Amino acid sequence: MRSQPDLTQMRRQLLECGSLAPGVMSEPLARSWRRSLEAGLLPHGGGAEPGLELDALSLADLMDRNRSLLATARPVMDFFHAPIRGSRCILVLADAQGVLMHTMGDDAFLEKAQRVALRRGISWHESRRGTNAVGTAIAESSAVQVRGEEHYLLQNGFLHCSAAPVFDVHGRVAGVIDISGDECASQPHALGLACNAARLMENSGLKTQFRQHPILHLHAEMEGLDTPAAGLLAISHEGIVLGANPRAMRLLGLKGGDFDWLPIADRLYLSPGGLLARAGRAPVRLSLPDGRGLYMQVHLPPAAVLVPGSRVAAAVPMEQGPEDALARHDTGDAQWRAATQRARRILGKSIALLIQGESGVGKEVFARACHDSGPRRGKPFVAINCAAIPESLIEAELFGYAPGAYTGAQRGGSLGRIREADGGTLFLDEIGHMPLVLQTRLLRVLQDRKVTPLGGAEVAVDFALMSATHRSLDEAVASGEFREDLYYRINGFGLRLPPLRERTDFDALVASILAELGEADCTLAPELRQAFLRHDWPGNLRQLANVLQTACALREPDEPGIGFQHLPDDLRRTLLRAGAGVAAAPSASGPVTAAAGDNSLKTLAHQALHAALKECRGNVSAAARRLGISRQTIYRRLHDEGMAALSPQAAELAGAVRDSL
Repeated sequence: MRSQPDLTQMRRQLLECGSLAPGVMSEPLARSWRRSLEAGLLPHGGGAEPGLELDALSLADLMDRNRSLLATARPVMDFFHAPIRGSRCILVLADAQGVLMHTMGDDAFLEKAQRVALRRGISWHESRRGTNAVGTAIAESSAVQVRGEEHYLLQNGFLHCSAAPVFDVHGRVAGVIDISGDECASQPHALGLACNAARLMENSGLKTQFRQHPILHLHAEMEGLDTPAAGLLAISHEGIVLGANPRAMRLLGLKGGDFDWLPIADRLYLSPGGLLARAGRAPVRLSLPDGRGLYMQVHLPPAAVLVPGSRVAAAVPMEQGPEDALARHDTGDAQWRAATQRARRILGKSIALLIQGESGVGKEVFARACHDSGPRRGKPFVAINCAAIPESLIEAELFGYAPGAYTGAQRGGSLGRIREADGGTLFLDEIGHMPLVLQTRLLRVLQDRKVTPLGGAEVAVDFALMSATHRSLDEAVASGEFREDLYYRINGFGLRLPPLRERTDFDALVASILAELGEADCTLAPELRQAFLRHDWPGNLRQLANVLQTACALREPDEPGIGFQHLPDDLRRTLLRAGAGVAAAPSASGPVTAAAGDNSLKTLAHQALHAALKECRGNVSAAARRLGISRQTIYRRLHDEGMAALSPQAAELAGAVRDSL
C-alpha cells in the first residue's frame, strides 16, 4: 500500500486535473477512483447521495430474491469464519448490486463497522460508496483488495478489505464475498480466502441448480478433478451446455451467450451418448483443439428415473429438498418439463388434476411427485386402480362399510380408500374404466366432500384429487360410457405425459435404469441404441425397464455392454424385421439376414458375429466394441460353435485370431 502523502497527493491531482498519472497506483483502483469522481462523489463527503438503508420489507424481498445465493453462502461463510476468528475481521456477503445481506465475525470490529454502515441493507455500490472492495469487485468483475486510504471516501480509510465476486452458472456476477477488518484483512491470505470461498459457493450453486443433469469435472491434472479448482460444466441429456463455473468457462472458451444452445460436441468432440457412457468411470484425458490436454470425469445425477412399479420409482425420497420431487424426476425432456411446470402452478389449490398418457409413461409416479412437491406432502397418498378392482367390490373398496354391513365383511368394518386419503391425496388411476353406477356415487362425493359407507353414516373428507387414464374421455363421454358432469369435475386441469418414443432424454433414462439395476458401467452397443431409438415402445418406460432388466440378467460377467444377443426373442425379432438390428446393418458384402424359417438366437448371434468380424477386418477388439461384448466371449463362441458356418474369409480371419492366442 502506498504511503498516506502519496494518496493525498493523488486525490488532489484527481480533483484538480480529473486524471491520475499512469503507474502511480494499480490500474483497477485508478479506474475505480475515476469512476467515483464521475459519479459526483468527493473524497471528503458530499456529492451523490450514498443511499438509504433498506426498510424491513424491502430487505426481506431482497433476501427472498437471493435465497439460493444465501443458502449456498451461509455454510461456506461458517467454514471460512474459523481461520479469521479473533483477528478483528468480519465476513460480508453482498448481492450483485452491492447491498449487504449477511455479516458474521468479530463482535468488536462489527461495532466499529456500524459507524460506516457496514451492515445489512446498506448498498456499497461503487457509485454510492466510491472505491471499496465490494463495489469495485462488482465493477471490475474480479477479486480486489482496497487497503486503508485506497478507499476513495476518507471516512472509510480505517477499513482494509479483500473481496471476490461470486459468478452464477452463466458467468454473471451474482454477489460478492468480502473480508473486512483491520490490517489483517489487507494480507495476501485474506484475498486468497475470499477467492476460495467464492469458488466453493459457485461450485455448490452449480451442483444444486443442475442436480438433475450430468456434470463434467475438468482439470489439467487428474488429481484436480475433485478439488474446488476443477472446472464444472452442466449439460442436458441431449448434450447442450446449460451452465458452468468460471474455471470451466475459461478452459473451454465459453461466453455468457453460449448457454442453452451450444452442443458440448463443439468443444469436446464427444457425443452425448459417449459422455453418458463414461459416467462413473475413471477419468479420461482429452485433447483440446489448441493442443492442451485436459482430464474429464462425468458425474450423472442421482435422481431416480420414472419407471412405474419399479424399484427406481420407489427409491425417490419423498421429503421436500432444495429441489422438489418433480424436479428430481426431470431428466431433460422438454415435454416432461413443460408438464411439470404446468402442474406446479396448481399444487395446493382446490383444482382436480387429470393426467393423460399411454400405459407405462409414468402417470402414477408423476401424480405421486406432484403430491410430494405440494403442501400435502407427508400426508397419505392413496392410489386406486379403477380397472383392477372387481366391480362387485369396488363400492366397498372406495367408500368403506360399517361393521356387519354385509356377509363376509370384516368385523370392525372398513374406512374405505377415500377416507384413508383424508388430509392427503386421492389418486384414481384408469378412471376411464370406472363403472357408470359408481361414477354417480363418486360425483356426489366430489361435490359434497362427504362419504357414506355401506351401512354407515355420512363422514366428511378432505383430499386433493388426481386422476389418470390412457383412454380418450372425450370419446367415452360421447359414447355414453362416462358421465359428462364427472368428466368436468375431475378435469379441473388436464395435462398429457409424452410417450417414450417422443422423449428426447432416452440416453439419460437408460443410464438411470441401468444405475438402479446396479449396472452403472453397462452400456448399449451402438447398433442396439439406434434400434431402440427407432422403436415405438408401446409399453413405454415400463417396457424399457423390463427389457433392460432381462438383458442385464442374460449378460455374461465379462461382457461390457448389452447387445442384440441379450434381448428377449420377441423384441429381437421385431427390431430385426424393422431393419434396425446388427444382422440387418449394411456391410461390405451386402445385408446379412437370417436364413428363411430360422430366427433362432443361436443363428442370429452367429450372423452378428460374422458381420462384425468381417466389417472390422478381423479386429476382435473392434468387433467386441461393436457388439457390446468382450473379446473373451468372441473367442469362446468361435471355439464352441466351430468355424464351419462362417464364410471362408471370416473363417480365415477368425482362425488367425485364435492361432495368435
